[in-house]
Amino acid sequence: MAELQAIKRRLRSVSNTRQITKAMQLVAASKLRRAQMAALAPQPYLAAIRDMLSRLGSSVDAAQSPLYQRREAINALAIVVTADRGLAGAYNNNIFRELSKLQRQTGGELAIITVGKRGSLHLSRITGIDEIAAYEMDSRDADAGLARPILAEAKELFLSGKCDVVHLISTRFVSSSVQTVDSRQLLPVASSDSSSTAASPEAEPNPETVLATATERLLEAEVYLSIVEARASEQAARMLAMMNASDNASDIIDDLTLARNNARQSAITQELAEISGGAEAVSNN
Repeated sequence: MAELQAIKRRLRSVSNTRQITKAMQLVAASKLRRAQMAALAPQPYLAAIRDMLSRLGSSVDAAQSPLYQRREAINALAIVVTADRGLAGAYNNNIFRELSKLQRQTGGELAIITVGKRGSLHLSRITGIDEIAAYEMDSRDADAGLARPILAEAKELFLSGKCDVVHLISTRFVSSSVQTVDSRQLLPVASSDSSSTAASPEAEPNPETVLATATERLLEAEVYLSIVEARASEQAARMLAMMNASDNASDIIDDLTLARNNARQSAITQELAEISGGAEAVSNN
């Protein structure tokens, strides 16, 4: 009887857990739809800026711009975009592995700007990395209000010479079932190796000013896109993790239900045997 009661208690516990994971799966699916639309919207804008910079590269010496100047990468800065919450499978751990890989590849000092509470929590447990700023993913809408201060701080460190290269580590949203961790160089900006012999484009007030403005917009769009794609990837990872948790809970419930039925049948059989034995003992007397 004690075994049967223990099985029933565990069955209730697993059933309650499955209700929670199913609810979290539905919430993540709802948030994913909005996050996916936000992640896809900036793509044409980013492509247009890159095309403009490619055409301007044939008429403007981009290397003269301070944001394009390359120098020996002694001190590096990484912008790491994680989540504020867990329960998203391996989403955060994949980013931390990419950060560890970058740390091994970096010969000098590595400073970090974290976006997301999980990133700050992870850095508090390791040594050799200096966290110079921390932002929360859910502190405001994922728009220029969050991207601009992050980019401004990174640019200030780069232009002042405190860091020689800026990396951006985030998760690219491919589909609801596929998300890939991407580590790319944000600064210095990669100059276009345009070999086009077409006529130089006309620009107002001049190509140099347009190049500087377009570069600023490109960097803002890169940081903005990394944030909105990270949000979509987080919700997709959480939805899949909660779906797997619900499926596993269902399997456990099936096993526990079978064990409960077997225990109940055994208890009934034992009671019948005791009744039969008692009746036989009375009749013999």
